[in-house]
Amino acid sequence: MSRHKNTQAGPSQRQLRVGEQLKHIIAETLQRGSLQHPDLGNVAMLTVTEVRPSPDMRQATAYVVSLLDQDIQAAIHALNEESHVFQKEIGRQMSMKFTPRIAFKPDDSFENSQRINQLLDEIKDPE
Repeated sequence: MSRHKNTQAGPSQRQLRVGEQLKHIIAETLQRGSLQHPDLGNVAMLTVTEVRPSPDMRQATAYVVSLLDQDIQAAIHALNEESHVFQKEIGRQMSMKFTPRIAFKPDDSFENSQRINQLLDEIKDPE
């Protein structure tokens, strides 16, 4: 058995578990409506789809999608400006050596999957 660290392609079990806990805390904070930014008027229609912590757990990326046709870029910018609120709540609810810094990004996976489905439909049904 080697003592060298395996280079894994995916996240570790701990990263997955912490990511789910972070997702839950961020979603609770959004639902509670404790954010004061003016661009977050309809924050209830934002959904956190995934949170990916870094291997050292000092940073995490939260992927957000809007259920309405609102400007997701403005919402992402506002969430990044209010990230200290999320970090404070994470520090209060989780006992970790470091409280991860949260960076918000738009989740494009739904649009990408729709585009792929559309392309597959075009291949199946050539007109």
